[in-house]
Amino acid sequence: MPFLHLSFYSTFTLSALGLAFHRTHLVSALLCLESMMLAMYVALATWPMTTQTPSSTLMPMLMLAFSACEAGTGLAMLVASTRTHGSDHLHNLNLLQC
Repeated sequence: MPFLHLSFYSTFTLSALGLAFHRTHLVSALLCLESMMLAMYVALATWPMTTQTPSSTLMPMLMLAFSACEAGTGLAMLVASTRTHGSDHLHNLNLLQC
């Protein structure tokens, strides 16, 4: 396995583990999601270079657009939860009470 693939896999895995184990604040969960999306974007952008195929620029741009939409939605949820619950702790949020 090339070092480039190993670095993308380890980056994605570490950010997924961070999302799974460090779920105290909504900000840390959003940061882990953004690092997962960044790892996927860089992997999609460098994939044609490593496979020596003609450049396909549509998929990385779509991934970047979805990442921006996800970041905007996450920040809107962060602001809304901070205004209604007073903090961004995830243990304060309960979907059954909404």
